[in-house]
Amino acid sequence: MSSLSAAFRLARAGWILTREGVVAALPGEELSGPPKFGWRMAKLLTRRRAKKRQRSERLAGAVARLGPSYVKLGQFLATRPDVVGNDIALDLALLQDRMHTFPREQAVHAIEGSLGRPVGELFRELGEPVAAASIAQVHAAEVEREGVVSKVAVKVIRPGVRKAFAHDLESFFLAARLHERYIPSSRRLRPVDVTETLAQTTKIEMDLRLEAAALSEIGENTQGDPGFRVPHVDWERTGRDVLTMEWVDGIKMSDVEGLRAAGHDLPLIAANLIQSFLRHTLRDGFFHADMHPGNLFVEANGTIVAVDLGIAGRLGKKERHFLAEILYGFITRDYLRVAEVHFEAGYVPRKHNVAAFAQAIRAIGEPIHGQPAETISMAKLLTLLFEVTELFDMAARPELVLLQKTMVVVEGVARTLDPAFNMWKTAEPVVGNWIASNLGPRGMLTDARDGVKALLSLARQAPDFAARTERLSREIDKMAEHGLRFDDETAKAIGKAEARHTRSGRVALWVIALTLVWIAWKLL
Repeated sequence: MSSLSAAFRLARAGWILTREGVVAALPGEELSGPPKFGWRMAKLLTRRRAKKRQRSERLAGAVARLGPSYVKLGQFLATRPDVVGNDIALDLALLQDRMHTFPREQAVHAIEGSLGRPVGELFRELGEPVAAASIAQVHAAEVEREGVVSKVAVKVIRPGVRKAFAHDLESFFLAARLHERYIPSSRRLRPVDVTETLAQTTKIEMDLRLEAAALSEIGENTQGDPGFRVPHVDWERTGRDVLTMEWVDGIKMSDVEGLRAAGHDLPLIAANLIQSFLRHTLRDGFFHADMHPGNLFVEANGTIVAVDLGIAGRLGKKERHFLAEILYGFITRDYLRVAEVHFEAGYVPRKHNVAAFAQAIRAIGEPIHGQPAETISMAKLLTLLFEVTELFDMAARPELVLLQKTMVVVEGVARTLDPAFNMWKTAEPVVGNWIASNLGPRGMLTDARDGVKALLSLARQAPDFAARTERLSREIDKMAEHGLRFDDETAKAIGKAEARHTRSGRVALWVIALTLVWIAWKLL
């Protein structure tokens, strides 16, 4: 029954996407056979008013009808241009996470259930909601500590959102499995793995304690940084379903005219934003991955305050070396070094030729050096770089794709503030300083120290490794003598799983087919 209801929900979603013109707006001229017929039918079934809209507007209309889970799906796929393509990813990135508010009484119930205390004890006053998104909404409130009253923002999980997302997730997994089974060319994109990543990401986002922890971590990382901070977390009033943090008094970065009227230096704010993002990425390996202008405030003294840390990105030491050397290689036009870094990091298989790869990198870098610096987009450069690396079998890496998506957004915000923004001049001090600290003599000493620590750790584990090796050797000897065998229970379990998988796929296809027949009959 679970597969049946998932199939019905999937058919409903397909119908809404068709009626809102989303399917018709996809490129379909190059298709052939049944897919081409389906695309043409979608064009006929599109609402008349939807035909007058741009693709991004059609997407927004469809998502508004489908609900919060599809908002999150769209925003997640915006971070995966390798899956949906660059053009569609840009359209999805424009989806606004704005939903209707839910009653204050439901928020009170969620807060008291999460924190185990009456709202009257927790807050001096809890106001009506001031903003609402797909997963949570925000209330203005006041707390009293030692006789001092301060204003706070209280973020509360939307009632029933976890259950709704769990149901829709069944449909997403069904679509991914059907995709992999019946469209072999899509298997390299691993639709099921992509859906699992979405599920994990959203589970994290729905636990507000984890967002509070991310705010706390970035707060510690940026304590001494000039002109950037995040709100302080009130841990006493924070739980799984509620996050309380300081209220931010500032102007949203989306209000460019308001910033200008307040007398802020917009080019300075743009430079500070980019340098802060690069500093978090290279120095800390932990960055805010949803830095659209609605999540960025500017205080009276020019300090940038970033909120809504439900989505964050992490880069390991290897990825940070990779990013810094690539950016510096393009700045110095050392294309061979950029190519070598890809091979050293293991991103491009060794079967390819380094010189040939460097030639492809040069095709990206040389046109850039012929342009004025203020017109060069680092985000576009990384996009072109990832397109070229696909030709050399570089697999998509989620952490780098998320970094690329965030850089596109941050650079776009900076250029909105300062149309003549020079990305390379602004980035050079941060990138150059990080390279000097991590790839020069100091970096070599740090790597040597880390290597010694790893050797000591390995030496401590040597007795355990020896015992495991002995056990493995005995098991291999047994397999060599008696062969590899399945017991009856294992064989039966494999048979049942395969039968269930095949049956659910057939049921889903029949449900979708019957739904389409019913829709066509209704239209006649």
